Amino acid sequence: MAENSEQKITIDNVDYKLGDLSDNAKGQLRGLQIAENEIRRLNSQVALAQTARNAYMQALQAELPKKEQ
Repeated sequence: MAENSEQKITIDNVDYKLGDLSDNAKGQLRGLQIAENEIRRLNSQVALAQTARNAYMQALQAELPKKEQ
């Protein structure tokens, strides 16, 4: 396989070949990827919860007695 096709990762604007990383560095990279995926998942859950909260608030407001003026 040609060396130009080797995967790279950019950290702090520096490119690194994945094959040049130590096993420990690769493990840290996997941990970082897992953490980033979890953050994305949790942000999606927050967005869903906020949407539900807004819907419940609208439904509640529709059920409240109307104030007389």
